[in-house]
Amino acid sequence: SLSQTSQLTVIRSLDQNPTEEELQDMISEVDADGNGTIEFAEFLNLMAKKMKETDAEEELKEAFKVFDKDQNGYISATELRHVMINLGEKLTDEEVEQMIKEADLDGDGQVNYEEFVKMMTTVG
Repeated sequence: SLSQTSQLTVIRSLDQNPTEEELQDMISEVDADGNGTIEFAEFLNLMAKKMKETDAEEELKEAFKVFDKDQNGYISATELRHVMINLGEKLTDEEVEQMIKEADLDGDGQVNYEEFVKMMTTVG
């Protein structure tokens, strides 16, 4: 699960700047198992909802840049793992590969911008 600090960091990095109360409301809204923390799938669901409520295209570009460290237009398994570790997610190689596989529509082993947009806007 993502800590509240990590959630806040990512949300703020996407130009969302919720108050503590708004953050609690968001957590409550997507915390499916009610444990007070957001699992990765719940977090993606939250971000997808926020994207639909805001200027999604610009925010998706910014979010993609957060993941695409080398700015080559693709999110690799290494880049995904790096971001997830920064978010406090300790994922196995298999979990990272599975996440890439789920988003990787053309089967090239990495996630391009179009695949990222699809993943972020179809969650939930």
